Amino acid sequence: MKNASRLGCCCAALLALVTFASTASAAEPSDDGPRIEVVDVAGVQVARQASAGTRPIIASAPAVAVAAAGVCGAGYTISTGAARYGRYGTAYTWTNGRTTGGRYYDKPICAVFFNDTGAAHSMGVRLKDNYTATPDVEDFGTYSSYAGPVYQNKGYCGRAYSYMKVGNAVVVDNYLAVGTCN
Repeated sequence: MKNASRLGCCCAALLALVTFASTASAAEPSDDGPRIEVVDVAGVQVARQASAGTRPIIASAPAVAVAAAGVCGAGYTISTGAARYGRYGTAYTWTNGRTTGGRYYDKPICAVFFNDTGAAHSMGVRLKDNYTATPDVEDFGTYSSYAGPVYQNKGYCGRAYSYMKVGNAVVVDNYLAVGTCN
């Protein structure tokens, strides 16, 4: 049932592409802290400080990126990172640009790891924020569409971990930095 609802959510997000692209020219105004500077990549807002690999991934499949944002829910419209792991999967991190604390990196983050194989595999996503006292949040299981979404309230400057096992072989075992921080 989880995969069926996930596919419905992805389809709804894809249908929202036109609306999203027309409103994605600037970051939402934030009256509760510093804003994330964004650039437009194929109609998708991408944090200027996102990893160098993020922009080409978003540009190559903007509809998929919008679907990933849709999985995270309303307001998560700024990509903070994306990583493609061969033919196996693509991880995305998103924020709504608001702050949940007084510092620039105290922004809510959502992470999703998409299964690009078309078949169910053991996989998962884990999100760690920039604070050692906060427990990681994760979603691991056997999925044909994606693992997640998982959220951290102060996740900017954190890390998203993606994992996938195909048969007996671990094919994805990687971290994605959320934003560029010191």
